[in-house]
Amino acid sequence: MEEKNINEIMKALSKKYPASTTTLNNMRGKDDAFKILISCLLSLRTRDEVTEVVSERLFKVADTPEKIIKLDLSKLKKIIFKTGHFNKKADTLKHVSCEILSRFHGEVPKTYDKLISIKGIGPKTANIVLAFAYNQAVIPVDTHCHRIPNRIGWIKTKLPEQTEKELVKILPKKYYREFNSIFVQFGRDICVPISPKCSLCPIEKYCKKINVVKSR
Repeated sequence: MEEKNINEIMKALSKKYPASTTTLNNMRGKDDAFKILISCLLSLRTRDEVTEVVSERLFKVADTPEKIIKLDLSKLKKIIFKTGHFNKKADTLKHVSCEILSRFHGEVPKTYDKLISIKGIGPKTANIVLAFAYNQAVIPVDTHCHRIPNRIGWIKTKLPEQTEKELVKILPKKYYREFNSIFVQFGRDICVPISPKCSLCPIEKYCKKINVVKSR
């Protein structure tokens, strides 16, 4: 994939989505690392608007590792119920909070290896914390950021972890900061998983439409 093509695609998508509308991207630079981490854990398999409401509700009661640990488990589950998978998520929030206090003196780690050493924190969550809380040059890859680069023909990967490694090789660093926000919005709005809206796509002429069976 030529850099010129990547530049043209990123310019077109940046024009289409000049501002982020995602909860986690909007937290960048405004909230501490712990809040960003917890919101990311709550966002897994959850609609963005639900994540925002539930996160705000939780932080009014508990916004530090100490407070999460002290919060009654049944109350925690009730607060985060709408995010789905609330039993598992409640246990994860408790465990992650304990690990941050016991192993990292109450500070959310600033390195990838330390973050993923905590059970419950995966590659995507780790990179979101590094990018959004610590402004590090990493690429958080979710389902949209994995699907779309494969669909348009930039890369050929099967797993998000592979996608991240390949994107680092080809994507100019000037696009790292907004890549996640742009591709998440694009993936929800136009380049949806099934029957993408190719007739409305601003980068249709560049797209190889890999594995697209039917479009609109």
